[in-house]
Amino acid sequence: MVGVGTLLNVATVLIGGSLGLWLGGRLPERLRQTVVAGLGLFTLAYALKMFLTTQNSLVALGSVLIGALLGEWWRVEDGLQGLGRWLESRFARQESPAGSQRFVRGFLTASLVFCVGPMTILGSIQDGLSGNYQTLAIKSVLDGFASLAFASSLGVGVLFSSLVILVYQGSLTLLAAQIQQIISAPMMTEMNATGGVILMAIAIGSLLEIRPIRAGNLLPALFVAPPLVWLMSRFGLY
Repeated sequence: MVGVGTLLNVATVLIGGSLGLWLGGRLPERLRQTVVAGLGLFTLAYALKMFLTTQNSLVALGSVLIGALLGEWWRVEDGLQGLGRWLESRFARQESPAGSQRFVRGFLTASLVFCVGPMTILGSIQDGLSGNYQTLAIKSVLDGFASLAFASSLGVGVLFSSLVILVYQGSLTLLAAQIQQIISAPMMTEMNATGGVILMAIAIGSLLEIRPIRAGNLLPALFVAPPLVWLMSRFGLY
């Protein structure tokens, strides 16, 4: 079973996103832009806080560089965009090219924001090992409010990010016992710090729109961090 916390998270995203779609036409464009900008600034600040938990910034640097190489090689961002387009063609009405781009952007932005971060990893592990879903419950409330703001600005693609949450968090919960045995506290710390860098990319590229960044291609960095911590500790560098 994927876990109560994950199901709660999916429900809040669907409810919040549906409210956002309903209110979208009633919200002034300036208000929507300001809300998304506020979320972007908060995401940037929270990402910086995550990064500052690192005990060795070289781990985050190495993880991001190696993860970026792997992500570009595996074309993770293209895969996520392809999934978004498939979902659009399967479930959404056909729109103009601008509308299609908006759907994919909403799906990508919401999926990455909702699935990258310490609360996702820690909450899923807690839910899987002990049934304690309090961390995911807190995350669900935050994601619900965020999905309302995202959907009012970015459209129906935000709702389909709930599928990514279901698969990603559900998989982490099911594998929690194995993950907990493999990942040590220092590894978790550096995964969180690396996740902070990725969240900065999301804030700058998707939410604040300062410059385009293929944040999806940075996701492999999360899985590079633990073995990098292990390797550096073997040579006394961590």
